[in-house]
This record gives sequence, structure tokens and C-alpha cells, in this order.
Amino acid sequence: MSRTSLRPAGAARLAVPLAALAAAAAACGGSGDAHHHAVPVAASTAPNTSDEGGTIATAKVGNLGQVLVDGEGRTVYLFEKDQGGKSSCTGACAAVWPPVTSTGTPHAGSDAKTSKLGTTTRSDGKKQVTYGGHPLYYYTPDNAVKGSAKGQGLTQFGAGWFVVSSAGTKVAKGGS
Repeated sequence: MSRTSLRPAGAARLAVPLAALAAAAAACGGSGDAHHHAVPVAASTAPNTSDEGGTIATAKVGNLGQVLVDGEGRTVYLFEKDQGGKSSCTGACAAVWPPVTSTGTPHAGSDAKTSKLGTTTRSDGKKQVTYGGHPLYYYTPDNAVKGSAKGQGLTQFGAGWFVVSSAGTKVAKGGS
């Protein structure tokens, strides 16, 4: 089995340009929401992964319990603004919240359910991994660190971001 083959779209081992992060921070606005956090003004290197099938599994992440992660233990998130299994996160949003993409069929690892895994085609033609009908994303400030969940409970780009349970539902506790 490959280590993992999920990757943030456009990762290509390049850092997210500072201009994209600045634009993303500006797009977040100032809602005054206690869970709203500014985007760090530092470039981040996207996870270095291969580009084929991939694994979605579960792991214990902080006080969130067992949540979905990729094959290398990186936390994945759902975006409440997504509707009908389609992503509504593009442009500056996708620079901060890179979609989990795959060129092959994603596989279920520990405690993840094969029946809940799928893909959806993004506007750029890439296949984004879904779980329970929710497109999945990474959070750039997690810096590809296993077990990091800095995006939990944030409100950015018009809606909330949450880690996902093995049942395919958002985990609402433990906002950062």
C-alpha cells in the first residue's frame, strides 16, 4: 500500500505565495466571531505526497477524539458552505484550505468506511476526495503536521470549518 497519495491541489512542492495568503486574509473580513482567526502572514509548504489513490483513516487528534486524517496523519476538514457534494472553496479560499485531491480511488484506512469515500470533480477538473458527501480539505497553517487541527471551528470564507467523524459528520467540539 502506498504511504499516501492525497495531496492539496496544486501542491507541486511549492510554498503558498504570500500574496495569496494576504488576499485570503483580506477575504476573511472582520466578522467579530470568536472563532474567526486571521491567516498567518507566512508561506507554508504544502504536504509532499505522491499523486495516486490515497488513504483516509481516523486518528485521535487532541481533545477532538477519533477524526478523519490522511494516510500520513494530517487532519482533514469539511466546509459547511459546500452543497450537494460540490466544493465552493476556490481561489484565495483554496490557497488557505487546499482540497484533498486524488488521481486514483481513495481507500479507507483504520475506522474509516469505504462506503462513505468518493470523489467530486472540481471546477479545475481535479478529483477532490469526499467522505459522507463532504469534500475534504487541509488547512495550510497546520503545516502538514500530524495531529494538528488549528482549523477546527474556524469561520472563514463565509462558513464554518470542522474536522470530520468516521460517521461522516462534523465534530463541533474543541474549536481552536
